[in-house]
Amino acid sequence: MALPSWRDWLFSGKAFLASMLALYIALAFDLPRPYWAMAAVYVVANPLAGATSSKGLYRALGTLIGASAAVFFVPLFVNAPELLSLVVALWTGTLLYISMLDRTPRSYVFMLAGYSLPLIALPAIGTPEQIFDVALARSEEIVIGITCATVVGAVVFPTSVGTALSTRIAGWLDDAASWAGEILRGEGALPATPLRRQKLAADIIGLDLIISQLSYDAATRDVVPHARELRGRLLMLMPLLSSLADRLHALKAQEGALSPELAALLPRVADWFARGRHADPAEAELLSATLRALRPQDAANWDELVQVSALDRLDEIVALWSDCLSLRADIERGQHAGPWRPRFRHRRVLGRARHYDFGLMLFSAGSCVLATLLASAFWIASGWSSGSGAVMMTAVACSFFAAMDRPAPFIRSMAIWSGVSIVVSGVYLFGILPLVHDFEMLVLVFAPPFLLLGLLIPRPQFTMLGMLMAVNTASFVAMQNRYSVDFGTFANEGLAAMAGLTFALVWTIATRPFGAEIAARRLVQAGWNDLAETASGRHHGDHERLAGRMLDRLGQLVPRIATIDDRELAKVDGFAEVRVGFNIVELQKTRRGLAADDRAAIDAVLAGVAALYRERAARRRLVAPSEPLCAALDVALRLAARHTGAEARRTLDALVGLRRVFFPDAPGPAGGFAPERSGQPMLLAAE
Repeated sequence: MALPSWRDWLFSGKAFLASMLALYIALAFDLPRPYWAMAAVYVVANPLAGATSSKGLYRALGTLIGASAAVFFVPLFVNAPELLSLVVALWTGTLLYISMLDRTPRSYVFMLAGYSLPLIALPAIGTPEQIFDVALARSEEIVIGITCATVVGAVVFPTSVGTALSTRIAGWLDDAASWAGEILRGEGALPATPLRRQKLAADIIGLDLIISQLSYDAATRDVVPHARELRGRLLMLMPLLSSLADRLHALKAQEGALSPELAALLPRVADWFARGRHADPAEAELLSATLRALRPQDAANWDELVQVSALDRLDEIVALWSDCLSLRADIERGQHAGPWRPRFRHRRVLGRARHYDFGLMLFSAGSCVLATLLASAFWIASGWSSGSGAVMMTAVACSFFAAMDRPAPFIRSMAIWSGVSIVVSGVYLFGILPLVHDFEMLVLVFAPPFLLLGLLIPRPQFTMLGMLMAVNTASFVAMQNRYSVDFGTFANEGLAAMAGLTFALVWTIATRPFGAEIAARRLVQAGWNDLAETASGRHHGDHERLAGRMLDRLGQLVPRIATIDDRELAKVDGFAEVRVGFNIVELQKTRRGLAADDRAAIDAVLAGVAALYRERAARRRLVAPSEPLCAALDVALRLAARHTGAEARRTLDALVGLRRVFFPDAPGPAGGFAPERSGQPMLLAAE
């Protein structure tokens, strides 16, 4: 592991400064649990100032909602602990489910509001008359911690969210340019998209987290619309690159099919991509003009149809790449000069449609509800005075990791390091703090462990570990204005916390043993069902939302496929299915203006595609496309080729795309495809 950088030390120092400031203020106001203010700092601390502000706001809102619920429910059910336990469990699970519906930092509001109810309500169940004071104090201490973290993060050498966004964008554009270069130079022109290239979808979807934090950073607030435009264009670029790779592969497989002019142009486009931010924007217009000049008005045979499709895809890619470069430049400047004029206009750029597996989400939330209920039942039946701590930790652990495919390893890690925090806290409580007599000395004795833990938070693989250790250590030390500790109470509360985490671990292992495979299979099934319904006309005109859902599913699917050994799932080419979705919607749009016989041919193709995906969904595996579907595509291609005009070109391009996805190794339909001219008969090949 690399040594901490100066940025890591700076962040750790800022977090420690904010935590000590929050603790000092809470102690000065003689709040009952000042350590909550200290712990709140480490919950929201982030190297990026905007991220700290956003998470602080969400934590404050979540705490206020949870505290309000405690004030409402505790007096109502104080004489019915069983009913209160049921309410607490249902509240926690319901808010957890809502949080999983919102895959942005805002989800923290609902998850925190869910488990804040047991954190505030259960310890006060023996003194219900004090619940308002407890909830108010909790809210005040949390707000103090959040305010200190936000102010220190924004004032002391702040790091802008825009810096992180620019770094992520630069890395992604470099990867995309590398892939484009491989395709254009012939190294990556493959009929199927490699898994490492499909992973780019997950990277782009991950930009949502950073983009959602831009508005909380004064330096980047103006570029939020540009960042969203860039995200949409980056997502759109990927299936187009996949489509171009397929077309070039088909042309190079046929000797002489790749024209000399196109062969000479491809390295020129690759060089333009390789220049990145230094590329001349005017070059995009020259390349587009050259591509349009190479495009024949009418394709005479199958190879020319594929070449026309390749030229169209390349023209779209050049326009999209030019847009991405100009948007990147505006974002890096932190502002935009005048209205932005996109080159990519002829298709709507992807929105932010999402795919949700409501079944698995409901199962995860229900599992949390049952775990909390069982822990509460044990507490009530045993009469354990500190048993509320076990219920609280069960609710927290089940909520924190509910969205993960395999939460058990993370809960196990949480339990282990919580145990370490209890030991460290015991050393401080009984060995060090009795020797401390002023706040300055307290800061000195707290500095070593908390500065070291702060170094872990900026590293993604250790963020959760560092945060949990810091928060748990601060909570178990339970710093007060007056030193008053009892070993029996401390041991009892520590034992309750470990019991709750251990039960959460055992419960999770028993109820969620399946891991990533079932989630991956359900994602694939959902994609097949979506395509079947779209082909049958149920998602009419749903181009933007369909593509957004499919690419979102792809972003969720690829990381899971990389962690499991399933040969059947490994065969799924996510980008190919996105291309199928695009082409289906295009045919649904253009079929309305066709003559009866042409429309009937398109309907036969769509019916065949719908039947294929229904069969795949029913059998839960890849099923090869049928020969009748190939024949239907060839008939539709010949009929569509008779016509001229923009609608006919779009129809023909969509049919070529479906033919290449479903039958990449089959020879193209024989015969001529020249449009029907007045006075000239249409030449058709024999069936």
